[in-house]
Amino acid sequence: MVRKLGGKFSDEMVASVLDSLEQRNLLSDARYAEQYLSMRLRKGYGPVRISNELRERGVDAELISLAFETAEIDWFEMLRQAHDRKYGQQIPSDYKEQARRARFLEYRGFYAEQIRELLFTP
Repeated sequence: MVRKLGGKFSDEMVASVLDSLEQRNLLSDARYAEQYLSMRLRKGYGPVRISNELRERGVDAELISLAFETAEIDWFEMLRQAHDRKYGQQIPSDYKEQARRARFLEYRGFYAEQIRELLFTP
């Protein structure tokens, strides 16, 4: 927020307005992290990608961890849903197809260990 407003207004003015909004609980990084997590979950993204995106947006690592802890998400189930939405429930036996699906799921931000468990475990 400071980056966007810094070029248009003085740093002191931006700081005082942001402080005022935070004191009145109208601006909250914790609430932003929770809402962003919820939005990206609905789109089928995994924890690695979501946490990286939040970090890029300037959210503190502690707030990111707190948002993930309070959400209580079954990431393996989210992984399965993302896979099934794109490819259906059938797991391929062909290694080339498994690798292609693994790349897609890694791009979506899921952990490699869980992807291996889903795709490469008989």
